[in-house]
Amino acid sequence: MALSDFTRRGFMAGLSATSLTTLISSAFSTTARAGLTVVEKDVRPVQAGTADKTWLEINGKIYGAKPDKTGPIGGGEGYKHAISKGDFEPRDAESLIDALAQVKKGQVIFIPAETEIDLTTLIYVEKLILNIPEGVTLAGDRGHQGSKGALLTSDALETPVMMRILGPDVRITGLRIQGPNPKRYVDHHTRAFAKDGKGRDYYYKFPVSSCIQTNYDRLEVDNCDLSAFTRALMLDKGNGHHIHHCFIHKCQYKGLGYGITHDHSSSLIEYNLLDSNRHSIAGTGRPGCGYIARHNVELGTSLSHCFDMHGGRDRKDGTTIAGTNIEIYNNTFRSTERAVGIRGVPEEKCVIYNNWIVKQPDAKKAVLAEEKTSVYDNVYGESPSKPG
Repeated sequence: MALSDFTRRGFMAGLSATSLTTLISSAFSTTARAGLTVVEKDVRPVQAGTADKTWLEINGKIYGAKPDKTGPIGGGEGYKHAISKGDFEPRDAESLIDALAQVKKGQVIFIPAETEIDLTTLIYVEKLILNIPEGVTLAGDRGHQGSKGALLTSDALETPVMMRILGPDVRITGLRIQGPNPKRYVDHHTRAFAKDGKGRDYYYKFPVSSCIQTNYDRLEVDNCDLSAFTRALMLDKGNGHHIHHCFIHKCQYKGLGYGITHDHSSSLIEYNLLDSNRHSIAGTGRPGCGYIARHNVELGTSLSHCFDMHGGRDRKDGTTIAGTNIEIYNNTFRSTERAVGIRGVPEEKCVIYNNWIVKQPDAKKAVLAEEKTSVYDNVYGESPSKPG
């Protein structure tokens, strides 16, 4: 679902609206399903006027995603921490590559407003990867004085990594980065994996694309518009990553479409708009893998469950481990697909609470999980009408 200017204005108006006086019906129940603890406070909004909101206040408690003082969910116009100048100001691919070769820790490479840099030929012919050194900020000015932000693109279907992080404390901010693959390719997946299909080797002959990859601590990606990659953000290693106020969308290649992935890593993911991904957030589930996801909005289109953590059965490592710690709270899910899939048993815990899950009637429909996952105090149900 493309987010038009009209729709975005509607979201921003809803985000800044005051809380509604909400009539609710509540019922408390506790159920156990394959070790899953579901302590369900079945709270349902029943009044008109909430369809464009991303959060509700019920009895003094916030359910769903509410913006913070930094700016709107998804970033853009109104974002308070936009950058508008730098130590280097490249305007084409060659000057950007040159700046990355000279930049020092603590410096800023700023790509001026709405500059467009097409990296397709360099990636295809020279296997270009933009290497971002430790402590460097790569910035555009998305949202500043109406700017859409500089645009980096690759149309090469085989874009293994567009940006590689070379050390800790890198920041990527205020950019639009567009990959080559916004499609689902469901037919290709079916030919590979259907009964009597052609198999994994056939499936992986089709190239994949990735935007940003890191093995180091404390990567910050904020106020960016990331789209059309097989995997937008690959947090392979490192801790303390912070992904916030971004719009991450159209990463939906069947079987491999991810907005944000974790391997041996952990992160805080907050205040993002997410749409048309296979899984917007995912993890391999290896020990140490985990994330906190809060105040994010799934706009409505998803190829599979929105937030994910793989288990041992997916890795085929003889365990049931599905990460270490996972916290999912104060998110708004508008997708008709399942909100969360925890495909095994976390080493410590997974907690899912204070979310507004619009298209599912209860926890059993909204969450797939096993032991050590607790689902409680969420809002379920569709708003009956939009504001008049």
